[in-house]
Amino acid sequence: MIKTIDLFAGCGGFSCGFEKAGFNIVSAVEFDKNIAKSYELNHKGTKMIADDIKNVDNENVFKKGIADIIIGGPPCQGFSMAGARIRNGFIDDPRNYLFKHYFNVVKIVRPKIFIIENVKGILNLKNGMIFEKIKNIFEDPKNFDGKPYKIQYKVVKAKEFGIPQNRERTIIIGSQIDFNLEKEIENTKKIIKKNIPNFFEPVTVWDAISNLGLPTEDGVVQYQKCNSKYQEFLKAENNITYNHIKTNHNNKAIDRMSKIKINENYTVLDEKINTVHSGSYGRLDPNGIAPTITTRFDTPTGGKFIHPFENRTLTPREAARIQSFPDNFKFSGTKSCICKQIGNAVPPKLAYFFGILIKEVLKND
Repeated sequence: MIKTIDLFAGCGGFSCGFEKAGFNIVSAVEFDKNIAKSYELNHKGTKMIADDIKNVDNENVFKKGIADIIIGGPPCQGFSMAGARIRNGFIDDPRNYLFKHYFNVVKIVRPKIFIIENVKGILNLKNGMIFEKIKNIFEDPKNFDGKPYKIQYKVVKAKEFGIPQNRERTIIIGSQIDFNLEKEIENTKKIIKKNIPNFFEPVTVWDAISNLGLPTEDGVVQYQKCNSKYQEFLKAENNITYNHIKTNHNNKAIDRMSKIKINENYTVLDEKINTVHSGSYGRLDPNGIAPTITTRFDTPTGGKFIHPFENRTLTPREAARIQSFPDNFKFSGTKSCICKQIGNAVPPKLAYFFGILIKEVLKND
């Protein structure tokens, strides 16, 4: 199996998809120790390094050649940079330390390929200067003993990979193997369609969550059957899943939700709602897709996260289904910690696609 390192791993959405594609995640780094526990619960064969990456981006922890692939997404705030400071050196700007330490691990390990997942807007920050700096650092032969990485990127829409949400992300791939990303994307689509014919078909919110039934006190539910191909793709062998616990909303919030129909939001209420989110108190369309699942999907004011038919927000399991986590994935921690894990994750189904793509690229090595 292809040895892989996951940096900024979170609960392991990236790892989950790559494991399904046949990769061996040998180690993962996650600074939040509570989230790291959730990762360990679901990736028992992976060495978890629960520490700040600045403490581990060295040769005491990582060695050259210990992995062929590095995956991960440095949080986007690490790319913030005042234009006046660009002349002082992108890599030395303390606000970019998260990216710097990702770069340091790549420089030590020298994987054949690395993948960075980040927000769509990373390409346009500071009029594109930040992305150019990232590209130049990895493509500079002096940084890699004359063997630099070729940088390619693609803005991907989750809904085009059979994931029922309007999530857009930038995938940046650095490789020492020569290949054309656009051609490999088309090739990978053909390969996956042969094995999973319905993989890219549109999926609705109801396709994702319809068989979960009512939430339970302990969050454990056993569903009797799958109502869609998407549910079959995520199902556990024993038809049991976890974390299906509803938020206990106050009476005022419940009363507000009861007045809101499908695809409506707070604007139909006969009262002033103080909110910064335009989709606040929005009710999901069962026949549509969800907006980007965020870390506040359990809060009515957080966006369009009200259940299509019930007067409550999504449960963690419903949000995880919309994120394409398999049903055997069990989240641990407090409610806010679990929401953070799910909202910040790379959708495993999207990660699986790029895992298959990387396997095909490695065949040409």
